[in-house]
Amino acid sequence: MAYPSSLTDTQWQFIEKILEAETLQRKRVWPLRSILDAIFYVIKGGVQWRMLPSYLPPWQTVYYYYRKWRLNGCWEMLHDCLSKKVRGKHGKEDSPSVGIIDSQSVKTVQQGGQRGYDTAKHVKGRKRHLMVDTLGLLIVLIVHRADVAERQGARWLLARAASRIADFSRLRLFFADQGYSGLVMWEWVKNTFRHLNWELRIVNKIYKKVFQALPKRWIVERTFGWLNLYRRLSKDYEYLTKSSETMIQITMIHIMLKKLDK
Repeated sequence: MAYPSSLTDTQWQFIEKILEAETLQRKRVWPLRSILDAIFYVIKGGVQWRMLPSYLPPWQTVYYYYRKWRLNGCWEMLHDCLSKKVRGKHGKEDSPSVGIIDSQSVKTVQQGGQRGYDTAKHVKGRKRHLMVDTLGLLIVLIVHRADVAERQGARWLLARAASRIADFSRLRLFFADQGYSGLVMWEWVKNTFRHLNWELRIVNKIYKKVFQALPKRWIVERTFGWLNLYRRLSKDYEYLTKSSETMIQITMIHIMLKKLDK
């Protein structure tokens, strides 16, 4: 049975060879496409692993592949491959030159793990810190306690981007809102990443009676809007923040596959 989250034939063709190359060492009873359909079903529908329909692969098998690909970096590799394909479809270089930064505070459940209270947004849970390109595609992300300040979260995010500079060699300019403003933050970026010539620009609010989208900033807000359409991300249901990051990566993989299928 096909669901709205299931892969189409065209979407499967984009990733079939990549996944087959990663999983040659294991004999399979269930086809990889069915396993991916089950994982996307969990992400889109927000169900628990044990509540997968009986005509999908057993939840133990599905979770095995989800966890294995999280630990060996397969999800990240697949995400980056698709990101390059989408960027190429829009006539852009593989590596972005501009990053837009923002965070989203979400509630956690009684699963345990890291959590904190965001006093500004009155949310007890975690923050999803994202850096996206001008198409709204994910560059890097980090999930942390909600009580961590925006500027500190941005420092961790930029440090993670710097650790992958081989993949994002063209990155130079970053846009953020007023929550990241301040001379200390600007100087930290300039001094810490002097060898990379990175620059942080703050997009100030436009005080008008009518609504107006802020330049560049609306792009990352749209990405959060895409993520909100996946019920597994309505809250943070994961015990590990690393699992939370993987769930976002899988969601973006599904989004990019739909973009390539248009």
